[in-house]
Amino acid sequence: MVSMKGIYKGELRTEVTHLKSGNTIVTDAPPDNNGKGEAFSPTDLTCASLNSCMMTLMGILARREEINLEGLTSEIVKVMAADPRRVAEIQITFTHNNLVATDIQKEKLKRAALTCPVALSLSAELKQTVVFNF
Repeated sequence: MVSMKGIYKGELRTEVTHLKSGNTIVTDAPPDNNGKGEAFSPTDLTCASLNSCMMTLMGILARREEINLEGLTSEIVKVMAADPRRVAEIQITFTHNNLVATDIQKEKLKRAALTCPVALSLSAELKQTVVFNF
């Protein structure tokens, strides 16, 4: 069953629509790859997808453990490599300054993040550096 549709808009811009919700994502090629950089690049979305998947899995665990995860933030760094051009590393730092959780629960949150479906789907050659500040 088709869940998304995409269209090439020209000028290195694409648009993908989520059919159930109608939400759209626009991408542009980055300036260092002949684009305008006016939107997320496809490689930016790879990093954002990993981040969102990790947050979602931590949210599922937090709900089950009755942990208030609201206020969790992240910073994402994409490291590109050349020849071939690819994402070589994704660095994500999660921070929650007021997390109320036991040490065991914090370890469960970390494990949930590191074993999310996107993390497990990416190439083993893509380095995932994840820091948890909580």
